[in-house]
Amino acid sequence: MSDHHHHDHDHASEPGSPLAETDLRVRALESLLVEKGLVDPAALDVLIDTYETKVGPRNGARVVARAWVDPAYKTRLLADARSAVAELGYQGRGGEEIMALENTPKVHNLVVCTLCSCYPWPVLGLPPVWYKSAPYRSRAVLDPRGVLREFGLEVPDDVEVRVWDSTSEVRYLVLPERPEGTEGMSESALAELVTRDAMIGVARVKPPVQGGRR
Repeated sequence: MSDHHHHDHDHASEPGSPLAETDLRVRALESLLVEKGLVDPAALDVLIDTYETKVGPRNGARVVARAWVDPAYKTRLLADARSAVAELGYQGRGGEEIMALENTPKVHNLVVCTLCSCYPWPVLGLPPVWYKSAPYRSRAVLDPRGVLREFGLEVPDDVEVRVWDSTSEVRYLVLPERPEGTEGMSESALAELVTRDAMIGVARVKPPVQGGRR
């Protein structure tokens, strides 16, 4: 099942380039600053990595963990994700309208932005490079099970895969299934298990390693 939504925002890009015009301008400015010695490329890489894999996704992980331990919060999240996310202090550009998608034993949700790289920044930070790539943007819709398989996730035939196309109007956060073996874990410990990829839908949350329960 694929849910496709119209994109009203500008996806203008230079001929032959998959990057949006804004991305190209940013990269050109970045190159100029590095060339003039005004920016340390190593420090820039660390900063980008922090926002791409640590700060942003940690926000989303806390949202997921809260939903796992608090049924009332989970109900609010699925009914009005924007307000529920704001309860935890996460809001801003890219989070104006967020919808939470619950994975279940019978439904697996996968998020893509087919025309650019719309992404829920307040809860996931910066989008990974592969999310913005043309192959992912096209194949996630045409062959979602194949794409998931390439990420190492095999979805059984009796599980429905739903593909959701992000837009400037609505962006998505996958609420992954809580893994077995996490009973009794604290909310903060659960949040440590949640990954960015699981909240996009290309991975499952793995159970804690033996002896790792906190």
